[in-house]
Amino acid sequence: MLSHETIWNAIDRLAEQYHLTPSGLARKAGLDPTSFNKSKRVGPDGRMRWPSTESIAKVLEATGARIDQFVTLISNDNRSDVVPEGNFPPQIGAIPLLGLAQAGSGGFFDDGGFPAGQGWDLVDFPTAAKPGVYALEVQGDSMKPLYRDGDILIVEPGAAVRRGDRVVVKTCNGEVMAKVLGRQTARSVDLISINADHPNRVLDMQDVEWIARIIWVSQ
Repeated sequence: MLSHETIWNAIDRLAEQYHLTPSGLARKAGLDPTSFNKSKRVGPDGRMRWPSTESIAKVLEATGARIDQFVTLISNDNRSDVVPEGNFPPQIGAIPLLGLAQAGSGGFFDDGGFPAGQGWDLVDFPTAAKPGVYALEVQGDSMKPLYRDGDILIVEPGAAVRRGDRVVVKTCNGEVMAKVLGRQTARSVDLISINADHPNRVLDMQDVEWIARIIWVSQ
């Protein structure tokens, strides 16, 4: 399953495949050499720290590994090798898929931000997903350079969110947006735009229907 432990284990095994330590892998990817140290995987407050999508993308670029190969390392926690070219693991599940531009229409989500109603498509997901996890397809260039047209955002409603997380937010008037979570209080939330051409937002919490964390991006 997709979890803090399996993702970090996959990074460790990818490093082993290329005869590198986690520090060496981080250095090869142009990151701080301590980025993947075990001491960095849990914060001082005991909260789990997840590797960012950008860090994983840089690792894949530096090593030449593909995203499906990395997902296989997550899916099969006992293997230490990267799947050879052309030898893909079978898809073991499917999750609901919706275009991000459609998501603001009524009937697609319940009050908690979980998928509901009709009109959803399905997309293969190569590892077991928690109940309620769904996918949103990016449409257009409003979230460049981080997300491009056609990228798939994997969203987990109900997951704890904290400052710096990438999230999908739905307002009470039906607007749906992908942002970076800034400061959040009982009264308001700051949302940082992914595309610098779009302004940041400050919303009253009473105007927010739900906030769900983006846990993965298929690019």
